[in-house]
Amino acid sequence: MRASDPGQASRARARMVERLRAQGIRDERVLAAMQAVPRHAFVDEGLAFSAYDDTPLPIGFQQTISQPFVVARMLELLRNGRELGRTLEVGAGCGYQAAVLSLLATEVYAVERIRGLLDRARANLRPLRLPNVRLKLADGSLGLPEAAPFDSIVVAAAAVGLPPALKEQLASGGRLIIPVGGAEQRLLLIERQGNTFRETWCEAVRFVPLIAGTD
Repeated sequence: MRASDPGQASRARARMVERLRAQGIRDERVLAAMQAVPRHAFVDEGLAFSAYDDTPLPIGFQQTISQPFVVARMLELLRNGRELGRTLEVGAGCGYQAAVLSLLATEVYAVERIRGLLDRARANLRPLRLPNVRLKLADGSLGLPEAAPFDSIVVAAAAVGLPPALKEQLASGGRLIIPVGGAEQRLLLIERQGNTFRETWCEAVRFVPLIAGTD
């Protein structure tokens, strides 16, 4: 996969989207967003040939870019047919999911705790010129109180339990998706109505741990 061969990349994205459909992803807005974003541009050139395979890939700093199915499923659960609105992404990583979110949300606030990785996300996103994406170095377990409340929150690292700050920063009518657990993890969907929070456990997943602080 080479940036100089856009046709090859486009065909690879199309095959990825067809595979996601076969795996059960039904949200056409999510599928269209993933079709539009060049995933190979967010991984090292030496791994670009694997960019559209259904597998996580290393992005440096002992972190990974999630496999396409997990990204699609989390965003499908987060949307549930509604607009994402003002969205917080915890764990910007290499910037790929923020790019996908930019096509589904009115505003995207993506926080990352590792400075070197945040710099990489900025470099990856710059050519795409996405006016509704903002990146910030921050401890994701604390959310982003200055931009709260959020209509949608997606967390790309596994927490032992739901961080209270994220729960508090979720707007009424909002939805939050987060992997929870240690050796065994599952996606937890939180839906807020006023002061009532509904919890739904979803698929088993595997994420790096959510760590407090910044590096």
